Amino acid sequence: MSVLRALRQVTASSSRSVTRTVARSGPLRLATVQLAPQASMTAARAFSASARCFSEGSTDVVLSQKLAEELKYEKEAVADASGEPEFLKTFKEQGIWEIQDVAGNDEVTLVRKFGNETIRMMFSIADIQSAEEEPEYEQEEGEGGEDQPLHSYPIRASFSITKGNGKGSINIDTMCQEGAFIIDNMSYYPDAQLGTELTAEADWKRRGLYIGPQFDTLDVSVQEEIEKWIQERGINENLAAFVPEYSEYKEQKEYVRWLDNVKNFVDA
Repeated sequence: MSVLRALRQVTASSSRSVTRTVARSGPLRLATVQLAPQASMTAARAFSASARCFSEGSTDVVLSQKLAEELKYEKEAVADASGEPEFLKTFKEQGIWEIQDVAGNDEVTLVRKFGNETIRMMFSIADIQSAEEEPEYEQEEGEGGEDQPLHSYPIRASFSITKGNGKGSINIDTMCQEGAFIIDNMSYYPDAQLGTELTAEADWKRRGLYIGPQFDTLDVSVQEEIEKWIQERGINENLAAFVPEYSEYKEQKEYVRWLDNVKNFVDA
């Protein structure tokens, strides 16, 4: 920015000198006027050279500074929390679920074995951003503030259950909220690959299949037994408490990575 300011001062100074020269000397007016465009062209070339240093944009420097400030703030905010958070260490020590988390992706997959079954769970950190955009209403004092869960926003989570010695798969769509999984739908696919494959073609084929009734329309006794069945497989309150915590943890890491990547691109 100091270079640009110096160039502006040089240009302004040259213009003022030309104006004063024209006012004082009539006979030299033509020669002086002819020199003015040359001075402007020199300043323009210097400005153009400076602009190329900042990736051809006049706003690059300011944007880079703002990104650097935000990046510094976010890194300082988590500076004290070095290493893995305690909730993540505890979850891994249990040795039940394997976390499959790819840097740069907004989806997280948890996998576990239960007998001859393979259970796969998927959720997205994008739901956190959607929840933050919703209006927040202040709670009046004395209305059970202590009973409110720390993470009350909903996160969609889907489960697929397959068996090594059997065909087909069961898929369960849920909403993870307030420390519990609320089942929305339970579907069965006769082809396990069709039920678990994450491709556009497989998704298109699934749309034409009957996926079963809405869960809350089932007989209450059937609902209760299904809930017991999935809880036995580790789809319980402990897992429901882990999902929002890990979502916030990953979202923070991805945000810092995004800031760093954008800043590096602007500076290149």
